[in-house]
Amino acid sequence: MNARKSVAWIGPPALLIGGFFAGSPVVIAAEAPDSEQVSKLLSEARTMAFQLREDAADMESFTRMDVSWESHAAAINQIKEHVNTLARQGAKLKELRGAASPWQKTAIDRIEPFLDELGGYTTAALEHIKSHDQHTMAEYNDYLEANADYASDLAAMIGQFVDYGKAKQRMERLGAKLEVRDEK
Repeated sequence: MNARKSVAWIGPPALLIGGFFAGSPVVIAAEAPDSEQVSKLLSEARTMAFQLREDAADMESFTRMDVSWESHAAAINQIKEHVNTLARQGAKLKELRGAASPWQKTAIDRIEPFLDELGGYTTAALEHIKSHDQHTMAEYNDYLEANADYASDLAAMIGQFVDYGKAKQRMERLGAKLEVRDEK
């Protein structure tokens, strides 16, 4: 009789718990696969950002040299062109955002604020060159330094995302080769 009372006592809680789990399906959302097209565009953006970083660093070094305003103007126009090219690449990435995997979406979302800042500092430097205002040289130097810093940070960030994507791909290929299931 004791055994019967134990079963009677365990039964209702077990049914209640079982009904809870049966009534609420466990949904494991499959992570969207990486978009090859987004990965390709990110790799191209990395190359563009590295070139921008080099040009911005070169221009920032002008602040420590006696360089003509014409050289400054040519360099800042080159940087402006790099920023515009990267902005066009960013627009392409935004168009493909819906097909991107979560890490790719994060990369896409993080590029635009850098480009906005770079565009602002580049425009300010161009305006300074046009005005030839010697009284605000410290401010101009700050624009060039900020451009170099943002360009460097952007190149590093995009490079890290591209490296992450490549490492993730290698891990997935190795997992498939070893027939390892990804349990979540």
